[in-house]
Amino acid sequence: MDTTRFRELVKEAVDGIPDYFRQKFANLEIQTMPVAPPDIAQDLDKHPMGLLGVYQGIPYKRRGPWYGNVMPDRIIIFQKPIEARCSTEDQVRSLVREVVIHEVGHYFGLSEEELRRLQKDARDSAQRD
Repeated sequence: MDTTRFRELVKEAVDGIPDYFRQKFANLEIQTMPVAPPDIAQDLDKHPMGLLGVYQGIPYKRRGPWYGNVMPDRIIIFQKPIEARCSTEDQVRSLVREVVIHEVGHYFGLSEEELRRLQKDARDSAQRD
């Protein structure tokens, strides 16, 4: 998949987030990269191909009156590791959506454990339907 199409899928996933949450996005950049740079992967103790996305910044719920004049928070979605786990564009679209929602959860202050539990609950619910 070319970079432009991947970025379109990320934008589609972001646009699919309910307005209630998107309206709370402040000082946030959403980017794509082919793979995680070595420094990011090393900080998270992961192999670059093992990282699908990352959130960097000060979570929304921890921002106080002191918050200002800071670099934008970033959500970075990594193309090649996502593509490596998928064999169709629909699978890429679905995984991109899942990763974007996961990283937006971090932006709002949810922990990795909370997000994994919520994702498991959503999958379990979808299987029952």
